[in-house]
Amino acid sequence: MPIKPSLQTLAVGYLARREYSRLELEKKLAEHAQTPEALSEALDALEQRGLLSAERVVEQVLHGRRHKYGAQRIRHELKEKGIAEHLIDMAMVNLKETELDAAREIWRKKFGVIPENMKERSKQARFLAGRGYSAEIIRQVLACSDEDV
Repeated sequence: MPIKPSLQTLAVGYLARREYSRLELEKKLAEHAQTPEALSEALDALEQRGLLSAERVVEQVLHGRRHKYGAQRIRHELKEKGIAEHLIDMAMVNLKETELDAAREIWRKKFGVIPENMKERSKQARFLAGRGYSAEIIRQVLACSDEDV
């Protein structure tokens, strides 16, 4: 009969592969925990040892997504991961500074040509909106596309 690894061992194995938020790790380990209290204690111990960190999850998400998605989509993803609102707000301040440049670069790679009619303009706007950019950023990208191309 194989020996069942402890919650700590399983959690460290998951965290060795990538950063997880507490909520994500809780969901992954729930089926292995004998009681919810045991799971909570294991996660608390990981946080105290510095192995489980919401700040690192935020950094990882921002690093991987900021050049591809807008602030709205990244904010939603962080909320889904169970990240505290104050950490999300701090991350959004930094992201807002570079959001317009990232949106212009994405627009340039995908389209690179000025929309000739309203149908094409709507298509480009929907694409950027799908990536999580605000209406203001989309307006600025499409308004400045005349000069940038």
